[in-house]
Amino acid sequence: MKFNNRNVFISKKAQIGQNVKIGDNSSIYDSVIIGDNTIICDNCTIGEPLPSYYSNEEAYINPQTIIGGNSLIRSYSIIYAGCQIGEFFSTGHRVSIREHSIIGKHCRIGTVSDLQGNLKIGDYCWLHSNVHIGQDSKIGNFVFIYPYVVFTNDPTPPSNTLNGPSVDDFSQVAVFSILLPGVKIGKHCLIGAGSIVSKNIPDYQLTLGNPAKIIKDVREIKSRETGTSHYPWPYRFSRGMPWEDSDFDTWQNDKLR
Repeated sequence: MKFNNRNVFISKKAQIGQNVKIGDNSSIYDSVIIGDNTIICDNCTIGEPLPSYYSNEEAYINPQTIIGGNSLIRSYSIIYAGCQIGEFFSTGHRVSIREHSIIGKHCRIGTVSDLQGNLKIGDYCWLHSNVHIGQDSKIGNFVFIYPYVVFTNDPTPPSNTLNGPSVDDFSQVAVFSILLPGVKIGKHCLIGAGSIVSKNIPDYQLTLGNPAKIIKDVREIKSRETGTSHYPWPYRFSRGMPWEDSDFDTWQNDKLR
């Protein structure tokens, strides 16, 4: 794409880093901080004001919004005010991230995903396309969420109570799964495709079905050809991970030093 500087709005109260590119028809609102070497593609909005702006414009102060360096925000994405996002972040197209979301470094949010705000996501998380994450949800580090997954958060809808699900480090939630309000998924879990999870899942469990039931320890899932375990997955997958140039154990040991 070309960066033609057509119809671009950048607030005087925004802070733009070095070598930042901003596409046509994009708006950067008050109190936005964009790190160096970041690309904002066409038709994006960063720092979208909160609903209170529209009812009391004169008293409104836009919360600080931070986009870390070396990030890529693709076209028609909108990031609301009050979000804090780490470096090396990327989105697909038409992503919506509502206010006060906290997202770590090296995360990816896929096309047409909807993050409803007031949530926390750790480092190196990959959310694929068409994912919906309800408010108050918590996602750890190195978590993969596959297409059409929904995190719900209202135990007795409609109500004023929000209790989002949580997913711990290195776990995966497969396509078309639904996590019901308040459920807690442990570390290194695998939620099978099309599951509806209504109960807490301990570490290292394969869970499947509607309602989802624990099937076995994921470490028992082995290759028919070699007999080796498929899980924990960091021992066999490294693309884009911090242990890509070594191995998972070496990386873990280095972290402990």
